Amino acid sequence: MPKISDVFHEYGFKDDRLTLLAGPCAIESYETCAEVVEELKKITDELEINYVFKSSFDKANRSSISSDRGAGMEAGLEVLRKIKENYNVPIVTDVHESYQCAPVAEVADVLQIPAFLSRQTDLLLAAAKTGRVVNIKKAQFMAPEDIQSAVDKVASQNKHILVTERGTMFGYHQLVVDMTSLIQMRQTEYPIIFDATHSVQIPSGYGNHSGGNRDYVFPLMRAALSIGIDGIFAEVHPNPPKAISDQDSQLYLSKARPILEEANRLFHQNLENKAVYADEDLL
Repeated sequence: MPKISDVFHEYGFKDDRLTLLAGPCAIESYETCAEVVEELKKITDELEINYVFKSSFDKANRSSISSDRGAGMEAGLEVLRKIKENYNVPIVTDVHESYQCAPVAEVADVLQIPAFLSRQTDLLLAAAKTGRVVNIKKAQFMAPEDIQSAVDKVASQNKHILVTERGTMFGYHQLVVDMTSLIQMRQTEYPIIFDATHSVQIPSGYGNHSGGNRDYVFPLMRAALSIGIDGIFAEVHPNPPKAISDQDSQLYLSKARPILEEANRLFHQNLENKAVYADEDLL
């Protein structure tokens, strides 16, 4: 079974460390990204957490045509390039179209497949062929075992894969997290990431944009870590109510340290759970 150290073999990530993919939802400016990465890198260095900076150059799946989508690919990649060079961190960002994969891979270390697009064969293959790590987010309409087909598409070209749980649709405007999915998705034999902030979204909750409940982020993160996962995905912003997207679900940068301290403690406490829940002798 590939481990974090295998997937991120170029970056010296260690399997006995929590992995964090985090940053602002969308690229609003270099200054905002720099403020977030500087603080998160300081915290993760001190806590010995594997860290990947995340931000999206285009929020292509916005509810409304009038919603701000971010910096765009050319300007956004330039921001990400500067962040990578100035702070020496790997980068993860979304790709929405097959043609984006090659130019994005020149900057990003991880190409992220948005949940809505996780069945798009051409996109998955284009991302895989870059040789970069591919983070596949399980669609909100997928059963946990259905993610295997998406994994197989990428694995036909590239074994550097992460699989991310981000909640499942439960009626209109409602997501739930089935914690057993984190166990079932382990059958893909690739590292499992829990998306703590998108899992608390209320899709199109305000009609023309999504809502969310930030209060649930920390409890769900604790539950996922207690089951035993490889990493956490979280969107973090200096002032979430003023962000251009996911205002109700992004974490406050000023509150990141205590959350990550507790997450790191739980990760190490439950490091063996990934093996325990698969132990037939205990069933």
